[in-house]
Formats: sequence, structure tokens, C-alpha cells
Amino acid sequence: MTEWLFLGTLWSMKTPFTSGRRHWLGRLLALTALSSGARAASPAPAPAAAPAPGNDAPHKIVYQLNQADEAYQEAIFNSISALLKKYVDDVAITVVVWGPGIHLLAKNPKRPVSELHKQRVRSMAESYGVKFIACGNTMHTVGWTDADMLEFAQIEEVGAAAVMELQEKGYAYLAW
Repeated sequence: MTEWLFLGTLWSMKTPFTSGRRHWLGRLLALTALSSGARAASPAPAPAAAPAPGNDAPHKIVYQLNQADEAYQEAIFNSISALLKKYVDDVAITVVVWGPGIHLLAKNPKRPVSELHKQRVRSMAESYGVKFIACGNTMHTVGWTDADMLEFAQIEEVGAAAVMELQEKGYAYLAW
């Protein structure tokens, strides 16, 4: 009797595969297992290894950071932290920095950058694999070279082009 109740529930439940054959085949296999008296649960499949952050990550996002305002930067950092918490190693995050925001990636910024923000950027880059890209055009405008930037900052000639190319690779674009 319990088996028939289970089969009725199984037959009426919705599955993620509502397309014909998979849906029907799954129910047929469950019916076969029950009717043959199979009571032991099959071993759970081994969990797949999480992909390393990068182009193969299932979730990809690129942030635009172009302001020196601390509240603005804090909002972006909090968003990045939330994504890292939710997706752990299944997310690739890149922050493209230009305009007044460029000072965040400079060894000796010409605008004030809080120690907390310096620490957060370094931690995100070194501990969590967040990529920070500095706009070469903005650096040229300020009079900086690669040597003026933090060692983990990647330099791209045009920050906007870096955003576009990342979008072409499947990154979701987020501007604050």
C-alpha cells in the first residue's frame, strides 16, 4: 500500500525535466526499482570539483568602479563580498577601475583612500581571486605608469574596452 501511495505521488509530482522522455523515463525507472523490491538507496554521486574562478566559472560579473566616493566604493565591496559568500569558488569577479576611482589601485594615491578600503581591495585580490583592472588612459591622464600601481592591478589600455571584452566572454556588467 505504501508503495502505491509513493508511486501515485511520484507520478503526479513535477520535476525539473518536464520534457517528455526524461520525465517519463525517470518515473519508469522509479517504478521498476520499487516493483523489483529494491529497497536500498543508491549511493550518492561524488560531488563535482568546483571550478577555479576564471572564465570557466559558472557565474561571472564585471563591476565598473569610477568614483572616489567612499560610500560608493563600500557599496561595491559589500556587493562583491555577498557574491563571494553566496557562490564561493563558483564566481569570477573583475572590477574595472577608471576615472577618480583609479586612486584605489595606486601605491601613492593623489586622492584620499581609506586604510580600510586599501585592505579590502588587497584582501579581495590576494585571498579571493578578484581581479582589479586599472584603465591605462586614466593612468596616463594622472601621469602614472605601471610602476605606480599596486602589484596585483592588471593594466588595460582602455578600461571601457576591458568591460566590453569581458561582456563578450559572458560576464554580467554591473555599474553603480
